[in-house]
Amino acid sequence: MAEGRAGGALQAAPTTRLNHRILGIDPGSRTTGYGVIDTDGQASRWIASGILRVGDRPWPERLGHIFDGVAAILAEFRPHELAVEQLIFARDPTAALKLGQARGAALCAGLKSGASVHEYSPKTVKLAVVGTGAADKSQVQGMVRILLGLAETPTEDEADALAIALCHAHSMGIPARGRAMASWRDWRP
Repeated sequence: MAEGRAGGALQAAPTTRLNHRILGIDPGSRTTGYGVIDTDGQASRWIASGILRVGDRPWPERLGHIFDGVAAILAEFRPHELAVEQLIFARDPTAALKLGQARGAALCAGLKSGASVHEYSPKTVKLAVVGTGAADKSQVQGMVRILLGLAETPTEDEADALAIALCHAHSMGIPARGRAMASWRDWRP
């Protein structure tokens, strides 16, 4: 089932009241990362993150496990929005098909819960969080830790999911900011 943390070692320092909750999902055929943040569009706070492990079960059971796991996370944390990474390119057509089906299971869980669903390309996520679309995994992990004020560096899957949530928070166009930012380079205090 889901392995995750809420209020554990990754806990960020309490900040002002942030009233918009986003769940980020990094879908995978064996592990699916998730990350929950609260935001006001300018500041964000970590709420929970973890990994859904589906292992070596038969494929239809894996998809059911992803759907059920994401549905349980949605029911527990009640996000307003769900942000999911898009599938852009895969060398292996079979792997691409499986990843697409895993994404579909997560998207269906989100739609069934009533959350607004959004999709972002990996390049867009990296650009929004790190400032370059060519960032590697360790750069994403480091920036997620900094942006959310985490005590520990999150795992790759958690960091990717939290980065997707942060990307959505930065692209929402919250009225206090006036317009959505394309990257951190656009940020003005």
